[in-house]
This record gives sequence, structure tokens and C-alpha cells, in this order.
Amino acid sequence: MLQRLASSLLATAQTRLALLSNEIQVEKHNLLRQLGLGLALIFCLGVAVVLLVGLAVVVWWDQRVWVLGAATVTFVGLSWYFYVSLRDSGAQAQPLFADSLAALQEDLRQLQEVTRRG
Repeated sequence: MLQRLASSLLATAQTRLALLSNEIQVEKHNLLRQLGLGLALIFCLGVAVVLLVGLAVVVWWDQRVWVLGAATVTFVGLSWYFYVSLRDSGAQAQPLFADSLAALQEDLRQLQEVTRRG
């Protein structure tokens, strides 16, 4: 009985470690992909914004101070909005390894149930 229990515990631990390893690899891949896409997006948008503001200054040369002031206020406001959105999205993220922790808690519950009976 004790040998079967130990064997079962080792098999369960091996399965859970494999699950944890898989989750780590998936999260790493997703994080690197999102980081790369985010950096590309930031670069492209930065270039586009500089070109757009430059074009607006050339088109409305007589009002260039107002154009630059309006662009500055707009982009400071957008920066604040994106900062708040990013902060809030980080607070809503699911904890890392949530599936593995839930599976381990279920294993512990089942093991406690077996030990109470036997």
C-alpha cells in the first residue's frame, strides 16, 4: 500500500512538473512574441507621428507654434491614457502557473481524502 502510494505520488509529481515546464515554454514564447511585436509597433508609430507632425507644420507653416503645441498636448494625453490602460491590464492578468497550482491543489485534496479513508 505504501509503495503504491509513493509510486502514485512520484507519477503525479512527474506529470505536474511536465505541465509546469510546458506552461513555462508557452509563456516564454508568448512573451517574446508580444515584446517583438510591441517594439515594432512602437517604432513604426513613432516614425509615423514624427512624419505626420512634420507634414502638419509644413502645411500650416504660419500656425506652426499652434500645430506643435496641439500635437504635444495630444500626445501627452495619449501617453497618459496608454499608461493607465497598461497598468490596469497588468493588474487583471491571470497569475503565472495558475493551471499548475490548481492541479496541484486538486492532487493534494485527493491525497488527503485517501489518507483519511485509509
